[in-house]
Amino acid sequence: MPIPRPASDEFPPYAETYVNAAADALARHGLTDLADLLARQPGDLAALLDGVTAEQAHGTYAPGKWTLLESLVHTIDTERVFSYRLLRAARGDRTPLPGYEQDDWVPLCGAADRTLADVITEFGAVRASTLALLSHLDQNALARRTVASGRDVSARGLAWMIAGHADHHLRLTKELYLAG
Repeated sequence: MPIPRPASDEFPPYAETYVNAAADALARHGLTDLADLLARQPGDLAALLDGVTAEQAHGTYAPGKWTLLESLVHTIDTERVFSYRLLRAARGDRTPLPGYEQDDWVPLCGAADRTLADVITEFGAVRASTLALLSHLDQNALARRTVASGRDVSARGLAWMIAGHADHHLRLTKELYLAG
């Protein structure tokens, strides 16, 4: 089932960057369905990281920035948070959900003890779960909303945020971590 682009009132203002990134990625790959982009991203990540060394994976592009592995685990953590919010929205649960502080999570994510292959595998597994959830949602479920971080957000908006956030980090990986 196609997942139409959400209206601007279906996601918080900060997420416009991610919704736009998802739209740009769809256009860049000649796709029209968000589910196709979501299905494509794990393979794109694996291809991008093919040949990356352990030193590169544990390295950063500038002092004080996350390592490549930390950035990737952050992407996985964020997808899990957004997917849970998406489930709550799709099921009509409007119980307010708290925000999460990414900068508090990253130091505790254990990325330094992980391999790139392990993180790539986990990203694929988390994405498969997200796709399985989305595959059974009709347009009514996609339009339902929840409250997260004090803002209304629809299931559809969260799906686009997931795709756009992943695309954002794929581009950062290519342009910053693997540049040169």
